[in-house]
Amino acid sequence: MPKVALLNQSGSNVGEIELNDSVFGIEPNQHVLFDAVIMQRASLRQGNHKVKNRSEVRGGGRKPWRQKGTGRARQGSIRSPQWRGGGIVFGPTPRSYAYKLPKKVRRLAIKSALSTKVQENNILVLEDLLMNAPKTKEMTALLAGLSIEKKALIVTADVNESVALSARNIPGITVLEANSINVLDVLNHEKLVITKAAVQKVEEVLA
Repeated sequence: MPKVALLNQSGSNVGEIELNDSVFGIEPNQHVLFDAVIMQRASLRQGNHKVKNRSEVRGGGRKPWRQKGTGRARQGSIRSPQWRGGGIVFGPTPRSYAYKLPKKVRRLAIKSALSTKVQENNILVLEDLLMNAPKTKEMTALLAGLSIEKKALIVTADVNESVALSARNIPGITVLEANSINVLDVLNHEKLVITKAAVQKVEEVLA
C-alpha cells in the first residue's frame, strides 16, 4: 500500500498514512482517463448554437417572378437556402452534448487519476482542515506552508463553507467535497490537497 506523509495545517509532518492500494495504487489507464476527460468536457458544453431555417428568416413571402417565360430558373422565395440572406440547411440547433460512460469505466478513471497524483508525489494529505471564519489571508498562508505555488485542488470530507469562501478569490485554487471529486478537476490541478477524513470517504466509495 502506498504511504504518504500526514501533514498539519502549518505544513509540518505529523506522521504517515497508508492509502488503499485499490484506489490510490493502481496502474493508471491512460485511455480511460482520456475518455473520461472528453466526456466531462462534452457535458460542460452549452450547446446553445442556433441558425434559422427558411421558415424562420424574415421576408420571402412573395414569389420573386412568374414561373414561366422569363428565361430564368423558377424560384418560389428569395429566402430559399440558395439565396443570400436565405435560410440555412442542416445548420446547428440547440442540443445537449452530454453522454455517459459505463459506471465501471468512470470508477476506473477516477482511480487512475488519484493513482497518478500519488505516483507523481503531487498528493498532500492533511490531518484536518478547519477555519472558524472565511479568511483569504489564512488560506494563502496555509498554501504557502504547503509550498503550493500553482493550481491546487482542495478536497474536504463534507461541505466546508469557510474553506470554500476563503479559497474563492485565490486564482487556481478549487475546493470540492469528497462526493464531488472528479477526473477533470484532479488532472487539471497540479497538486491534490485532501484531508484524512476525505481520503477515508473516497476509499469507502471506490475501494
